[in-house]
Amino acid sequence: MLAGWLVLALLAGCVGPAVPREHGLALRDAEIRSTWLGQWARQAAADHAGLSGFALLAKAEEAFALRANLVEQASKRLDVQTYLLGEGQTVQVLLHRMIGAAQRGVEVRLLLDDLTASGQGDQLAALDSHPNIQVRVFNPWPLGREHLVSRVVLSLPALARQHRRMHNKTWIVDNAVAITGGRNLDDEYFNASEPRNFADVDLLAVGDVVDALSLSFDLYWNHFLSQPLARYHTAAPEAWRELATSLARQLAEQRDSDSPYFVALRARYGAAAENKLFRDLHWAPGQALWDPPGKIAGSERSPLKRTLFGALLDQLPELESRLVIVSSYFVPAERGTALLTRLAESGIRVEVITNSLEATDLSLVHGAYAGRRRALLESGVRLHELRGRQQHGEEAEIGIPGTSLSSLHSKAVSFDDDLVFIGSFNADPRSVIWNTEIGVLVESESLVAEFLEFAEAGMTPSLSYLPGLDGEGRLYWLTELDDRLVRLDREPGSLKQRLGSWLSRLLGLEIWL
Repeated sequence: MLAGWLVLALLAGCVGPAVPREHGLALRDAEIRSTWLGQWARQAAADHAGLSGFALLAKAEEAFALRANLVEQASKRLDVQTYLLGEGQTVQVLLHRMIGAAQRGVEVRLLLDDLTASGQGDQLAALDSHPNIQVRVFNPWPLGREHLVSRVVLSLPALARQHRRMHNKTWIVDNAVAITGGRNLDDEYFNASEPRNFADVDLLAVGDVVDALSLSFDLYWNHFLSQPLARYHTAAPEAWRELATSLARQLAEQRDSDSPYFVALRARYGAAAENKLFRDLHWAPGQALWDPPGKIAGSERSPLKRTLFGALLDQLPELESRLVIVSSYFVPAERGTALLTRLAESGIRVEVITNSLEATDLSLVHGAYAGRRRALLESGVRLHELRGRQQHGEEAEIGIPGTSLSSLHSKAVSFDDDLVFIGSFNADPRSVIWNTEIGVLVESESLVAEFLEFAEAGMTPSLSYLPGLDGEGRLYWLTELDDRLVRLDREPGSLKQRLGSWLSRLLGLEIWL
């Protein structure tokens, strides 16, 4: 068996034809100025020298509508970087518009984490066949690409690197407007899926910070871990035409059937998305931070000072009053728990919103958090665990989908009342140590105030469980059911979820989660 794995590992370096790599760079200032979005961004920033404009995107439908509208406005280039590109109806719309933009002469660059591209080779190759569209995959593995399971199993010989993924998300149009945050690209991230959807948050940006986000994209695009899809999947030169026809047919069927999602989207969010771009901007200093792409090139941990987390720590002033963490996966581990308890005991108001066991899609992660929960509560840290089922979630500022099952997927932290960091970074060891991440740190009281409205909505007992300790040190959970505050003495969740949580603690998986 060992000999077999060695053979596979050796083959991994030999599979696939060599493909010339064209190095792409950010658009030059003259090219940006010639685009409609570039001209608008320059005019909008004229009265805000040295500042960038930001808007919080908490509503899933609005976040989708804005992405779709921005593709229509693209003149020169669309750069999309994502961990996951799904196959839902929202993705069909975005891909169809990408092809339309390419037909107008827009250069489209799509960079995907290779693990989640498994099983999509034919469609991605067809997209890549368009002369104005390039698709690359990050940290690729050549074997078992037809299915995710086979991809994972056959990559075991290189597990030390293959478990490390590119988790970044950016959407950059003409180097003038950018979106970054927690959302992947699929229906459940835009409230268009059943039965589960994710509550998430993005940050729209214009101004100088877009240059930095564009630089980050170029660094990843041109890194040796970023490989042309054509090395692993190819299609006929005109395959994109058939893909475009297929996407158009599917979208026509949705229109003819009056898809509830798109009917509501056109009625409620079309104009709102445009308003978000043109009116609702917070002008403030902002700094883009990201992990270097080489962070996952080897099997060793990168020094903390060379990571996004290290850079973020260097930028933070000493806390004075309040720390709010919103993280779908919250695993503070030993050092993080010690830090948070020390802050809480010093008088800092520390609040955390994460998924409950009932709501999480990864009970193993919840198990690692649950092992630290008692110490956090004893020190005064306030925990809020988002419920999996909501009665009026769609009305909340936090953007909880109005479906039978929902989960938190947001990643953001506010510091006192004037600093907020929004990006792809979860408060867990995986984001700190193993994966690559990106985000933007903004100094703005008005943006923080808007973010806190979003966060505080998720802290209410009508949406979350509030864990606590009784006089004898036993855990309980407060929540609101039928407009009545109730106390639960057993953590809500299924037997399967309880088992996963227990196994996580038993096996000591915390550092890998």
